Amino acid sequence: MTKARRGIYAAAVTPFNEDGSVNRAKLVGYCQHLLGAGGCDGVAPVGTTGEGTSIGMKDRLALPAEFAEAGIERDRVIFGTGAPSLSDSVALTRAACDAGYVNALVLPPYYYKTPSDDGIFAFYATLIERIGRDDLRVYLYHFPQMSQVPFSVDVVLRLRAEFGEVIAGLKDSSGDFEQSRAFVEATGGVAEDFDIYPSSEAFLWDGLSIGTAGIISGSTNIFAPKVQAARHAPDGPERVVAMEIVKKARATATKYPLMAAMKTAEAWRSGDESWLRMTPPLLPLSPTQKSELKADLALLNGGN
Repeated sequence: MTKARRGIYAAAVTPFNEDGSVNRAKLVGYCQHLLGAGGCDGVAPVGTTGEGTSIGMKDRLALPAEFAEAGIERDRVIFGTGAPSLSDSVALTRAACDAGYVNALVLPPYYYKTPSDDGIFAFYATLIERIGRDDLRVYLYHFPQMSQVPFSVDVVLRLRAEFGEVIAGLKDSSGDFEQSRAFVEATGGVAEDFDIYPSSEAFLWDGLSIGTAGIISGSTNIFAPKVQAARHAPDGPERVVAMEIVKKARATATKYPLMAAMKTAEAWRSGDESWLRMTPPLLPLSPTQKSELKADLALLNGGN
Protein backbone atom coordinates (compact mmCIF):
# COMPACT_ATOMS: atom_id res chain seq x y z
CA MET A 1 0.00 0.00 0.00
CA THR A 2 1.44 3.37 -1.05
CA LYS A 3 -0.76 5.90 0.67
CA ALA A 4 -0.68 6.43 4.43
CA ARG A 5 -3.55 4.82 6.27
CA ARG A 6 -6.17 7.17 7.68
CA GLY A 7 -6.84 7.76 11.34
CA ILE A 8 -5.24 9.33 14.39
CA TYR A 9 -1.64 10.49 14.04
CA ALA A 10 0.73 11.96 16.60
CA ALA A 11 3.05 14.71 15.46
CA ALA A 12 5.83 12.99 17.37
CA VAL A 13 8.15 14.91 19.68
CA THR A 14 11.90 14.44 19.19
CA PRO A 15 14.50 13.36 21.77
CA PHE A 16 17.88 15.11 21.66
CA ASN A 17 21.36 14.16 22.83
CA GLU A 18 23.42 16.53 24.94
CA ASP A 19 25.16 17.90 21.82
CA GLY A 20 21.82 18.79 20.22
CA SER A 21 21.78 15.90 17.75
CA VAL A 22 18.72 13.68 17.50
CA ASN A 23 18.74 10.50 19.54
CA ARG A 24 17.54 8.50 16.56
CA ALA A 25 17.22 5.16 18.31
CA LYS A 26 15.12 6.73 21.04
CA LEU A 27 12.88 8.45 18.48
CA VAL A 28 12.35 5.15 16.66
CA GLY A 29 11.48 3.43 19.93
CA TYR A 30 9.15 6.25 20.90
CA CYS A 31 7.28 6.04 17.60
CA GLN A 32 6.93 2.30 18.12
CA HIS A 33 5.35 3.09 21.48
CA LEU A 34 2.97 5.59 19.87
CA LEU A 35 1.93 2.97 17.31
CA GLY A 36 1.31 0.45 20.06
CA ALA A 37 0.26 1.33 23.59
CA GLY A 38 0.25 5.02 22.64
CA GLY A 39 -2.92 4.44 20.66
CA CYS A 40 -1.96 5.98 17.31
CA ASP A 41 -2.75 4.74 13.83
CA GLY A 42 0.27 6.62 12.51
CA VAL A 43 3.07 9.02 13.34
CA ALA A 44 4.31 12.20 11.72
CA PRO A 45 7.94 12.64 12.84
CA VAL A 46 10.10 15.77 12.41
CA GLY A 47 7.18 18.09 11.87
CA THR A 48 6.46 21.23 13.87
CA THR A 49 5.87 19.44 17.19
CA GLY A 50 8.99 17.40 16.48
CA GLU A 51 11.05 20.60 16.15
CA GLY A 52 11.75 19.50 12.60
CA THR A 53 12.86 22.85 11.26
CA SER A 54 15.45 23.04 14.07
CA ILE A 55 16.99 19.64 13.28
CA GLY A 56 20.11 19.44 11.12
CA MET A 57 20.07 17.81 7.71
CA LYS A 58 22.37 14.97 8.80
CA ASP A 59 19.83 13.68 11.28
CA ARG A 60 16.81 14.35 9.09
CA LEU A 61 18.35 12.49 6.16
CA ALA A 62 19.32 9.49 8.30
CA LEU A 63 16.02 8.95 10.13
CA PRO A 64 13.94 7.18 7.44
CA ALA A 65 16.49 4.39 7.02
CA GLU A 66 16.49 3.81 10.78
CA PHE A 67 12.69 3.59 10.80
CA ALA A 68 12.93 1.05 7.99
CA GLU A 69 15.56 -0.98 9.81
CA ALA A 70 13.25 -1.12 12.83
CA GLY A 71 10.46 -2.48 10.63
CA ILE A 72 8.00 0.36 11.18
CA GLU A 73 5.21 -0.05 8.64
CA ARG A 74 5.52 2.27 5.66
CA ASP A 75 1.87 3.26 5.57
CA ARG A 76 1.92 4.41 9.21
CA VAL A 77 4.52 7.17 8.85
CA ILE A 78 4.28 10.59 7.21
CA PHE A 79 7.73 12.19 7.40
CA GLY A 80 8.08 15.95 7.56
CA THR A 81 10.29 16.88 4.62
CA GLY A 82 9.64 20.60 4.25
CA ALA A 83 12.42 23.19 4.08
CA PRO A 84 12.79 26.74 2.79
CA SER A 85 15.34 25.39 0.30
CA LEU A 86 13.85 23.41 -2.56
CA SER A 87 17.05 21.37 -2.84
CA ASP A 88 16.89 20.43 0.84
CA SER A 89 13.23 19.46 0.59
CA VAL A 90 14.03 17.28 -2.44
CA ALA A 91 16.89 15.60 -0.56
CA LEU A 92 14.75 14.95 2.51
CA THR A 93 11.83 13.61 0.47
CA ARG A 94 14.15 11.40 -1.57
CA ALA A 95 15.75 9.96 1.58
CA ALA A 96 12.30 9.07 2.91
CA CYS A 97 11.24 7.51 -0.39
CA ASP A 98 14.49 5.55 -0.72
CA ALA A 99 13.74 3.99 2.68
CA GLY A 100 10.22 3.11 1.53
CA TYR A 101 8.40 5.98 3.25
CA VAL A 102 6.75 7.66 0.31
CA ASN A 103 4.28 9.77 2.33
CA ALA A 104 5.74 13.22 2.91
CA LEU A 105 4.35 16.20 4.81
CA VAL A 106 5.81 19.20 3.00
CA LEU A 107 5.74 22.78 4.22
CA PRO A 108 5.73 25.49 1.58
CA PRO A 109 9.02 27.45 1.28
CA TYR A 110 8.62 29.65 4.32
CA TYR A 111 11.32 32.31 4.27
CA TYR A 112 9.99 34.53 1.48
CA LYS A 113 6.56 35.85 2.43
CA THR A 114 3.52 36.38 0.21
CA PRO A 115 4.72 34.25 -2.71
CA SER A 116 2.28 33.97 -5.59
CA ASP A 117 0.20 30.87 -6.19
CA ASP A 118 2.32 30.35 -9.29
CA GLY A 119 5.44 30.36 -7.12
CA ILE A 120 4.00 27.85 -4.65
CA PHE A 121 2.84 25.66 -7.51
CA ALA A 122 6.33 25.79 -9.04
CA PHE A 123 7.92 24.70 -5.74
CA TYR A 124 5.79 21.56 -5.45
CA ALA A 125 5.87 20.82 -9.16
CA THR A 126 9.66 20.93 -9.18
CA LEU A 127 9.85 18.78 -6.04
CA ILE A 128 7.62 16.13 -7.60
CA GLU A 129 9.45 16.20 -10.91
CA ARG A 130 12.87 15.86 -9.25
CA ILE A 131 11.75 12.95 -7.10
CA GLY A 132 10.32 11.31 -10.22
CA ARG A 133 8.35 8.55 -8.51
CA ASP A 134 4.76 7.62 -9.25
CA ASP A 135 4.37 6.23 -5.73
CA LEU A 136 5.26 9.53 -4.01
CA ARG A 137 2.42 10.89 -1.88
CA VAL A 138 2.68 14.56 -0.87
CA TYR A 139 0.62 16.06 1.95
CA LEU A 140 0.51 19.84 1.75
CA TYR A 141 1.20 21.47 5.12
CA HIS A 142 -1.05 24.46 5.75
CA PHE A 143 0.20 26.24 8.86
CA PRO A 144 -0.09 29.96 8.13
CA GLN A 145 0.54 31.09 11.71
CA MET A 146 4.05 29.60 11.56
CA SER A 147 5.01 29.52 7.89
CA GLN A 148 3.29 32.78 6.93
CA VAL A 149 2.73 31.05 3.58
CA PRO A 150 -0.87 29.83 3.40
CA PHE A 151 -2.36 27.60 0.72
CA SER A 152 -5.23 28.97 -1.29
CA VAL A 153 -7.94 26.55 -2.33
CA ASP A 154 -7.07 27.40 -5.93
CA VAL A 155 -3.45 26.26 -5.69
CA VAL A 156 -4.48 23.05 -3.91
CA LEU A 157 -6.92 22.26 -6.72
CA ARG A 158 -4.35 23.15 -9.37
CA LEU A 159 -1.73 20.84 -7.84
CA ARG A 160 -4.26 18.03 -7.52
CA ALA A 161 -5.40 18.47 -11.12
CA GLU A 162 -1.83 18.44 -12.41
CA PHE A 163 -0.38 15.62 -10.30
CA GLY A 164 -3.41 13.55 -9.31
CA GLU A 165 -2.90 11.03 -6.52
CA VAL A 166 0.67 12.21 -5.89
CA ILE A 167 -0.95 15.19 -4.12
CA ALA A 168 -2.50 12.92 -1.51
CA GLY A 169 -3.89 15.34 1.03
CA LEU A 170 -3.36 18.29 3.33
CA LYS A 171 -2.67 18.89 7.01
CA ASP A 172 -4.61 21.92 8.15
CA SER A 173 -2.94 23.43 11.19
CA SER A 174 -4.76 26.75 10.86
CA GLY A 175 -6.89 25.91 13.90
CA ASP A 176 -9.92 27.16 11.96
CA PHE A 177 -12.41 24.40 11.27
CA GLU A 178 -14.08 26.47 8.57
CA GLN A 179 -10.79 26.44 6.69
CA SER A 180 -10.75 22.65 6.88
CA ARG A 181 -14.34 22.61 5.66
CA ALA A 182 -13.40 24.81 2.70
CA PHE A 183 -10.61 22.41 1.70
CA VAL A 184 -12.95 19.42 2.01
CA GLU A 185 -15.72 21.05 -0.01
CA ALA A 186 -13.31 22.08 -2.77
CA THR A 187 -11.48 18.76 -3.07
CA GLY A 188 -14.20 16.28 -2.09
CA GLY A 189 -12.17 15.01 0.89
CA VAL A 190 -12.00 11.26 1.45
CA ALA A 191 -14.84 10.67 -1.01
CA GLU A 192 -12.38 11.78 -3.72
CA ASP A 193 -9.38 10.14 -2.00
CA PHE A 194 -7.97 13.48 -0.81
CA ASP A 195 -7.04 13.16 2.85
CA ILE A 196 -7.42 16.30 4.95
CA TYR A 197 -6.21 16.21 8.53
CA PRO A 198 -7.16 18.97 10.98
CA SER A 199 -4.56 19.48 13.70
CA SER A 200 -6.85 19.49 16.74
CA GLU A 201 -8.57 16.41 18.08
CA ALA A 202 -11.33 18.71 19.30
CA PHE A 203 -12.46 18.72 15.65
CA LEU A 204 -12.45 14.94 15.32
CA TRP A 205 -16.12 14.19 14.67
CA ASP A 206 -16.89 17.56 13.11
CA GLY A 207 -14.23 16.65 10.58
CA LEU A 208 -15.06 12.99 10.05
CA SER A 209 -18.70 13.90 9.45
CA ILE A 210 -17.77 16.08 6.45
CA GLY A 211 -15.05 13.90 4.96
CA THR A 212 -11.74 14.48 6.69
CA ALA A 213 -9.34 11.55 7.08
CA GLY A 214 -8.56 11.81 10.79
CA ILE A 215 -6.32 14.00 12.92
CA ILE A 216 -2.61 14.83 13.00
CA SER A 217 -2.01 16.49 16.35
CA GLY A 218 0.79 17.32 18.75
CA SER A 219 -1.30 16.56 21.82
CA THR A 220 -2.07 13.02 20.64
CA ASN A 221 1.45 12.23 21.83
CA ILE A 222 -0.31 11.62 25.15
CA PHE A 223 -4.03 11.74 24.43
CA ALA A 224 -4.46 9.36 21.47
CA PRO A 225 -6.25 6.66 23.52
CA LYS A 226 -8.90 9.21 24.52
CA VAL A 227 -9.27 10.25 20.88
CA GLN A 228 -9.61 6.63 19.76
CA ALA A 229 -12.31 6.08 22.37
CA ALA A 230 -14.26 8.98 20.91
CA ARG A 231 -13.62 7.85 17.35
CA HIS A 232 -15.02 4.40 18.01
CA ALA A 233 -17.86 5.43 20.32
CA PRO A 234 -21.34 4.83 18.87
CA ASP A 235 -23.28 7.87 17.77
CA GLY A 236 -25.29 9.29 20.61
CA PRO A 237 -24.66 10.07 24.28
CA GLU A 238 -21.58 7.84 24.55
CA ARG A 239 -19.85 9.72 21.75
CA VAL A 240 -20.86 13.09 23.20
CA VAL A 241 -19.28 12.18 26.54
CA ALA A 242 -16.15 10.82 24.87
CA MET A 243 -15.74 13.98 22.80
CA GLU A 244 -16.14 16.16 25.90
CA ILE A 245 -13.19 14.30 27.41
CA VAL A 246 -11.18 14.84 24.21
CA LYS A 247 -11.96 18.55 24.19
CA LYS A 248 -10.93 18.90 27.83
CA ALA A 249 -7.69 17.08 27.07
CA ARG A 250 -6.93 19.35 24.15
CA ALA A 251 -7.74 22.43 26.21
CA THR A 252 -5.36 21.18 28.89
CA ALA A 253 -2.54 20.78 26.36
CA THR A 254 -3.03 24.25 24.91
CA LYS A 255 -2.53 25.90 28.31
CA TYR A 256 1.20 25.23 27.92
CA PRO A 257 3.89 25.48 25.24
CA LEU A 258 2.79 22.35 23.42
CA MET A 259 6.14 20.81 22.49
CA ALA A 260 7.60 21.32 25.95
CA ALA A 261 4.46 19.94 27.60
CA MET A 262 4.45 16.80 25.47
CA LYS A 263 8.13 16.19 26.17
CA THR A 264 7.57 16.68 29.88
CA ALA A 265 4.76 14.13 29.82
CA GLU A 266 7.00 11.65 28.00
CA ALA A 267 9.82 12.24 30.51
CA TRP A 268 7.36 11.32 33.27
CA ARG A 269 6.02 8.28 31.41
CA SER A 270 9.45 6.92 30.54
CA GLY A 271 11.35 8.07 33.62
CA ASP A 272 13.92 9.62 31.26
CA GLU A 273 14.71 13.25 32.00
CA SER A 274 16.66 13.63 28.75
CA TRP A 275 13.28 14.04 27.02
CA LEU A 276 13.16 17.54 28.48
CA ARG A 277 15.90 18.77 26.13
CA MET A 278 14.74 21.21 23.47
CA THR A 279 16.44 23.08 20.66
CA PRO A 280 16.87 26.81 21.34
CA PRO A 281 15.10 29.16 21.07
CA LEU A 282 12.54 26.72 22.47
CA LEU A 283 12.86 26.02 26.19
CA PRO A 284 11.56 23.39 28.62
CA LEU A 285 8.66 24.12 30.94
CA SER A 286 9.44 26.13 34.05
CA PRO A 287 9.14 24.39 37.44
CA THR A 288 5.82 26.15 37.98
CA GLN A 289 4.51 25.02 34.61
CA LYS A 290 5.59 21.44 35.30
CA SER A 291 3.77 21.46 38.61
CA GLU A 292 0.62 22.87 37.05
CA LEU A 293 0.75 20.41 34.14
CA LYS A 294 1.10 17.46 36.52
CA ALA A 295 -1.91 18.65 38.47
CA ASP A 296 -3.95 19.24 35.32
CA LEU A 297 -3.15 15.78 33.93
CA ALA A 298 -4.01 14.14 37.24
CA LEU A 299 -7.35 15.95 37.31
CA LEU A 300 -8.05 15.05 33.69
CA ASN A 301 -7.19 11.39 34.10
CA GLY A 302 -9.00 11.18 37.41
CA GLY A 303 -12.16 12.30 35.65
CA ASN A 304 -12.18 9.20 33.51
